[in-house]
Amino acid sequence: MAASFPVESRNMADHEDPDSFQDFLPTMAARLGTAGLIEELCKGFRLLMDPAKRVITVESLKRNSAAMGVAGLGDEDLVDMVSQGDLNGDGALDQMEFCVLMFRLSPELMEGSGKAMREALETFKWLDEPKTSGFETMAGGAVMAPGASKAYPGKMTLYVFVTCLVASSGGLIFGYDIGISGGITSMNTFLQKFFPKVYYKEKHTLSSNQYCEFDSQLLTTFTSSLYLAALVASFFASAVTRTFGRRISMLGGGIIFLGGAAINGGAKDVAMLIIGRILLGIGVGFASQSVPLYLSEMAPAKLRGMLNIAFQLMITIGIFIANLVNYFTNKIEGGWGWRLGLGLAAVPAIIITVGSLFLPDTPNSLIERGHNEQAMSMLRKIRGTDDIKAEYDDLVVASEDSQVVKHPWSTLLQKKYRPQLCMSLLIPTFQQLTGINVVMFYAPVLFKTLGFGDDASLMSAVITGLVNVVATFVSIITVDKVGRRALFLQGGVQMVISQILVGTLIGIKFGANGQGEITKTSAIFVVVCICVFVSAFAWSWGPLGWLVPSEIFPLEIRSAAQSINVSVNMFFTFVVAQIFLPLLCHLKFGLFYFFAAWEVAMTIFIAFFLPETKNMPIEEMTLVWKKHWFWSRFVNDDTDIEVARRN
Repeated sequence: MAASFPVESRNMADHEDPDSFQDFLPTMAARLGTAGLIEELCKGFRLLMDPAKRVITVESLKRNSAAMGVAGLGDEDLVDMVSQGDLNGDGALDQMEFCVLMFRLSPELMEGSGKAMREALETFKWLDEPKTSGFETMAGGAVMAPGASKAYPGKMTLYVFVTCLVASSGGLIFGYDIGISGGITSMNTFLQKFFPKVYYKEKHTLSSNQYCEFDSQLLTTFTSSLYLAALVASFFASAVTRTFGRRISMLGGGIIFLGGAAINGGAKDVAMLIIGRILLGIGVGFASQSVPLYLSEMAPAKLRGMLNIAFQLMITIGIFIANLVNYFTNKIEGGWGWRLGLGLAAVPAIIITVGSLFLPDTPNSLIERGHNEQAMSMLRKIRGTDDIKAEYDDLVVASEDSQVVKHPWSTLLQKKYRPQLCMSLLIPTFQQLTGINVVMFYAPVLFKTLGFGDDASLMSAVITGLVNVVATFVSIITVDKVGRRALFLQGGVQMVISQILVGTLIGIKFGANGQGEITKTSAIFVVVCICVFVSAFAWSWGPLGWLVPSEIFPLEIRSAAQSINVSVNMFFTFVVAQIFLPLLCHLKFGLFYFFAAWEVAMTIFIAFFLPETKNMPIEEMTLVWKKHWFWSRFVNDDTDIEVARRN
């Protein structure tokens, strides 16, 4: 075969085309090194392959050879080329087979290249997992190995940092509500106006069981109605996010949350409170659906964990700010401080609303909606390099796959998506069964139940809120270094220990009848243990519960899958909020053992069933499931989107 075959690359811009592969490959190997040559060949593979099947076929060679500059090859030559390189007999060339073929065509390069090839393959990351298994030996001793993930060019840019910071402010609305709702339900003036029975039980029933003081269905409905609204809203948010983009979904969520804050701040009765919280819930549903997707898609793969956790960081900051607001508004004379606390929810709503007006949309979303030129320009801007063709091509392929998926909800149920679907169901479920949200939005009530005064209970909540923020920074710093699994496992063990300690101490002090006294020393120990629990959650299940589900799905079903994640999260938040006060009344100190048991179960689940996803490009995430001891049985290399085409 004596055809000219220049591989498209900026490294070859000034290279004269050789007359044959025999001259071309050795020249490029001497110039770029073996690893550089392999990378150039893989770029050529991408241009020649069939985008839907991710392999080179005779048909794709005919279609794409002109663009590659391949000259002088007839149909017989193309068939011969494919048959020469087809190692597994499937009539096509995968990436590894293509590179093997190119090296076979140059005896000079093959001579003694085995060591160089091995060294190159230690650092080079393959674009796709090869269809053949294990190591394949080429003529001359060179070895081609199945690789890991693709490494796209690019760096962390100021533009990405600023856009992700603004987008992550969507977490403020969620966090502020968690903190503010727990604080105002411990304020006497708020209880007197809206929940007089709870106030009377607290103040006038001296023999009341401490565990049951705040057990009120109406009070529970007030706190948990937001999460039911967020659950329903997340399904509508999926369609908006996919059709109009992530930015529009964030904008809509901010506006709706702003309306809910206004109604709650001026509430006259419980009905207005609940209507306001429903609007708040819709806003939270839209923000929780779109913000994690936005962050995952804007971030470089190697920094995706750090930037995605910004959403959870903003949630923790929102909680902390709300705790401070509760502490100071409780001191306002006249008893109207709770109105200020509820009304100030408008501030984070304004931040995300105004910020969304200036945010760009993600390259993934732009391509998904047909704005390819804008997407290419955006990729250059956010990656800080002009060498974005590899990533752009993969996004286009992913988008083309997504366009033929007519019904993403039914596609989610396909066998090949079973691993991701299980994670998107179980991780948010387990996240809420840690008991974190009941600790955070019932923290003032919980501390008050344990004998802290009004101000002391609110200040204790401020302390736990601050710990929450600081510990989240630990996750930001470590998640892309130590990985997701290590943080999940360490955090799980730490939560189990702290829950058992809190439950045991409360059991000793209050017993089963809930009519004991807690000393100052014991109270401080309870706060410390709860802070240990909160810190463990803040660097593990808190941020990773949002990060992992948002990064494991392909583009064609990503919006629908994120809706599953958000809806499951909100459903179990609603359920746990509904049952927390009744469970505290009935299980007493055993409630902490209840949550500890769930934490044992979820830690075991992570240890056996969650593969590591750090530094893996989203478009390549299927590789981690193919290599997993359990999930690999569900992921078939030969399956593709044909099933989705028929749905």
